Amino acid sequence: MALDIPFYTAEAQGPYDLVSIGRFELEEGGVIPDLQLAVATFGTLAEDKNNAILIPTWFSGTHATWAQAYIGPGRALDPERYFIVVVNQIGNGLSTSPHNADDPSIAMSKFPHVRIGDDVRAQEQLLREHFGIERLALVVGGSMGAQQTWEWAVRFPDKVARAAPIAGTAQNTPHDFLFTRTLLDAITSDPGFNGGEYAAPTDVIAGLHRHADIWATMGLTTDFWKTEFWRGIPPLVEGMQFETYDDFQNGFIRLLFGLMDPNALLTMGWKWQRGDVARNADGDLAAALGRVTARMFVMPIEQDMFFPPRDCAAEQKLTPGSELRVVHSIAGHFGLFGFEQSYLDEVDANLRELLATT
Repeated sequence: MALDIPFYTAEAQGPYDLVSIGRFELEEGGVIPDLQLAVATFGTLAEDKNNAILIPTWFSGTHATWAQAYIGPGRALDPERYFIVVVNQIGNGLSTSPHNADDPSIAMSKFPHVRIGDDVRAQEQLLREHFGIERLALVVGGSMGAQQTWEWAVRFPDKVARAAPIAGTAQNTPHDFLFTRTLLDAITSDPGFNGGEYAAPTDVIAGLHRHADIWATMGLTTDFWKTEFWRGIPPLVEGMQFETYDDFQNGFIRLLFGLMDPNALLTMGWKWQRGDVARNADGDLAAALGRVTARMFVMPIEQDMFFPPRDCAAEQKLTPGSELRVVHSIAGHFGLFGFEQSYLDEVDANLRELLATT
C-alpha cells in the first residue's frame, strides 16, 4: 500500500500532471508496469514546436526549485517565449517511486534499479508521444539533472539543439561514487529502515538526519559556514530563527531531508553513482562525447566538491561545440538552490547567450 508522504504533493511542490507512458522496461532488466511521470509545464508550445525546453530534476529535488528560482518572465527560461517542460526523474517521489507504486511487485524495497539512461528514454517517449515534440531548443539541468542533460546530448544528438549541464558530469567519478555510498549507508544503517519496508519515513528519521549531516559538510562550502551566509536564507518554516549554524543545520538541512522518503533517496542515489554516457559507446568516453552535436555550455560551480570544475573541464574538452562557463556560489553545490542573485544572474546570462546561438 502506498505511503502518504506530504512532501510529495502538489500542495508542497506546486502543480504538476501525472502522465502515463505505459509499461517501461529498464536497462538493468526490471520493469515498471505503468510508468507515471510527474510533469510541470510553463508557457505555450509553438505551432511548429520549435520552442521546447526540457529540464530534468536533481537528487532529492522536484520541479519546485526550478519554478521558484529559474523560470519566469524576463528570465532566460521565459515562459512567455518558451514551452518549458520539467520532468521529475523516475523514483524521485512524484513520478513512479517506491512509496507510491500501486503494483506490489515494485513497491518499497522491491523497486527496480533505474539508470540515468532510463530517465532519458522515458523523457524522450513522453515528449514525442504526449506533446509531439521531436527536437528540443535546450536541455538544461543541475547535478543529476546535468547527468541527464549529458545523456540526452549523447543518446539523442539529433533531438537536442543546445544543452547546458550545470554542476554535473557526463561520467561519474570514483570519488563521487564513494561519497554517494556514505549518503546511502547513513540511511540504511538506521534499524528503522527495516530493509526498506518501514511503515513511515519517520521510522528512519535518525538515518535521514545523518544523511543530511553529510550534505551539510560536502554540499556547502567552508566559506558558507565561516561567513554565516546561512543567516540570510529564508527559513522553511515561517517565524523560525537561525541564531547559530546548528540552528540552520537542524532547522533547514535536517528538516528538509527529514521530510523525504528514504527509498526514493536510495533509488536516486544508486542511479547517480552509475551515471555514465560512455555506456552508449562501449565504455569509450571520448567516443561518446564525440557524438554531441548540440551547442553546449558546460557550467560547473566554482566551489562544488561533488562535481568540481576540473572534472567538468576535462569532459568539456572532449565535447565538440562546447564551452566551459564556470559559475560562482558561496554555497558550492547547494548554490543550485539559487540562494544568491549573482549566481542566478550568471546562469541567466549564460543560458540567454546559449539560446541566442544558431
